[in-house]
Amino acid sequence: MTDTILHLAPSPGERAKAALGRRNLVLVGLMGAGKSAIGRIVAQQLGLPFIDTDTEIERVSRMTIPELFAAYGEEEFRALETRVIKRLMRSGPRVVSTGGGAFINDKTRKQIERGGLSVWLNADLEVLWERVNKRDHRPLLKTENPKQTLKDLMDKRYPIYALADVTVQSRDERKEVIAGEVLAAVIDHIGKDERK
Repeated sequence: MTDTILHLAPSPGERAKAALGRRNLVLVGLMGAGKSAIGRIVAQQLGLPFIDTDTEIERVSRMTIPELFAAYGEEEFRALETRVIKRLMRSGPRVVSTGGGAFINDKTRKQIERGGLSVWLNADLEVLWERVNKRDHRPLLKTENPKQTLKDLMDKRYPIYALADVTVQSRDERKEVIAGEVLAAVIDHIGKDERK
């Protein structure tokens, strides 16, 4: 009797991890797009560590994001964010979820381009609003009309998010489905690069 060896096709996570190599997978997009929730699932499927840059910034500064904004202002916060992301991009691979304004900053975007593959989780206004208006910890939405502020941020930031390597639509769908679409988009994008 001979032993039969089963050759199982690699999972999407294994294929995406092989395609990424040493690069980080960096999720970008507006608050409420699902970067952290989807990023954790993607990291698990890739078998890579997950890190949320806002959590890392809070850890190194020993202050919350709202406290940092209040004490130092957005400009100083963005400078700290750039330094943290630069450090994270040097050591990979991992899945990195960035704050909504990170990719908008030219210096930070260049760091991400050097050390990672960027995925924009693109979501429409109603999806974002449904997700963000439940919690009260978004410094940029502490305005007279937070939904209009969110719309203004979309108008300003979406053309820059569109510079990401890959775009995946974040919508009212199970997180696992969107995570699967992220993996498929990464495999497809890297495959196209290799075929050039």
